[in-house]
Amino acid sequence: MSSILLVDDDPGAIRVLGRALFDMGELHFATGGAAALRLAHESAFDLILLDVDMPRISGFQVCKSLKAEAAMADVPIIFVTGHADTEFEVAAFGIGAADFIAKPVSVPLLRARVQAQLNAKHASDALRRVSITDGLTDVANRRRFEECLAQEWRRARRTADPLSLLMIDVDHFKLFNDHYGHPAGDEGLRQMAHAIAGASARPGDLVARYGGEEFVVLLPQTTRQGAAHLAVAILAAVASLEIANAASPTAPHLTVSIGVASLDDDSAWWPAAPADSRHAADMIGPCLPATLVRAADTAMYAAKAAGRGCAMLLDIADFDAPDLAIEITPASGPSTRPG
Repeated sequence: MSSILLVDDDPGAIRVLGRALFDMGELHFATGGAAALRLAHESAFDLILLDVDMPRISGFQVCKSLKAEAAMADVPIIFVTGHADTEFEVAAFGIGAADFIAKPVSVPLLRARVQAQLNAKHASDALRRVSITDGLTDVANRRRFEECLAQEWRRARRTADPLSLLMIDVDHFKLFNDHYGHPAGDEGLRQMAHAIAGASARPGDLVARYGGEEFVVLLPQTTRQGAAHLAVAILAAVASLEIANAASPTAPHLTVSIGVASLDDDSAWWPAAPADSRHAADMIGPCLPATLVRAADTAMYAAKAAGRGCAMLLDIADFDAPDLAIEITPASGPSTRPG
């Protein structure tokens, strides 16, 4: 079902729109610009109908703010307004409005234009899903991961929330392919992706195929303890698949090696306060999104060196020090960075 946000400082106008669109989607309401922005950040909408003339934060300001954010830039906005002059139309389209409807509202015209925008949004969403989804495993692809990593990094820097990453590699996968054939390898990867996604049940987590037989799990607002707990759960989920691998010197079934990297309040690079991440100077030393990936990759290779089929934890500050990686076990639980 489509999700539609109606924004107007006049409750009577919202009631009129609500009655006209009651059967066209799940309707949400805001009576001011600040409330509209808050709801837009909390929920994903397919369409926003927005009044222009509102006190404190105008509809134009709301539209500009939403269009400036990558996560909401594609949400179509229809202005509902008493303005009907050409200058207003040009200004509205110039800041990213998809359409506008003049007051008093014609219900048939309103419904037709809303349906047109919803159809366009759903078609755009379908194309985007194809472009950011790995065709073999049906999880996110590397492009989507890199987009989300950049976005979550900015959010973590802005709010001083922890961020963790798991790098997962299927052990001895070339031997598996050579022994069982590539179709079996493809099916094995599909099952692995399903198991990893099943263990990563929180809506904010992102599971992606990083390349070949490698997967990543991006964990916003997650400390090293939470990431380590998930790594143990993924090891168990993969083991429960019992995908035979007679060619493996590690185990009679497919296993994975997992590297866990975190930026949290146990990290040497943890910021003392939230930062405005629009400015590169706010970053501490070499602490960048790519550093988190490198730390997880280093930890993953430490897991390989430790015998495979296990998980190792590394602080982001130790991205180039595999000897500092700590093995994660269900019995002992994760440790913090030594020293």
